[in-house]
Amino acid sequence: MHDFFMVIIDALKSWGYVGIILMLTIETIPGEIILPLAGYWVQQGDLHFWLTVLAGCIGGVTGPLTLYALGRYGGRPLVLKYGKYLFIKEKHLNQADVFFEKYGNSVAFFARFIPGIRTVISIPCGLTKMRVGTFIIYTFAAMIPITWMHIYIGMKLGENWNEVDSIINPFIKPLVFTILLIIACIFLYKKYKKE
Repeated sequence: MHDFFMVIIDALKSWGYVGIILMLTIETIPGEIILPLAGYWVQQGDLHFWLTVLAGCIGGVTGPLTLYALGRYGGRPLVLKYGKYLFIKEKHLNQADVFFEKYGNSVAFFARFIPGIRTVISIPCGLTKMRVGTFIIYTFAAMIPITWMHIYIGMKLGENWNEVDSIINPFIKPLVFTILLIIACIFLYKKYKKE
């Protein structure tokens, strides 16, 4: 399977920055593989660092936009119809509407830093009808440090770009804890400000 992915990646490499955007938009290959490899291409002199970061950020928005659209334009009826099999009821969707109306912007930003959640957060953003402009701005803002970090580390690792996970993973748990703490503080601040 890895060889199959590498054939696709090598084919898209010839498309340069557009290839990076396409790979991240289609999301068949995780960004955690694409971006460090793009960093390796930067190190080889095939791509420019900042243009690669820009392409990565654009792809990091267009990919989630497809999931956002799924949630916004087809998600709710599908969830209402088949949600009972996943123990999701209409009241859960109504609660999500209220939650995202109050905290949607911060959730759309901070959730991008949490592995396993960063992709699926786009669906509830669409389900709750978050404004598409707001979704794009917060997703793009979150993608800047994520993309920069993966490309930079891939560039520094060179031929060992695929070892980026072993460098990033020790920082994931503290980062997730910090993000959750910030979200909790924002939630408490808004709650007590209303009282």
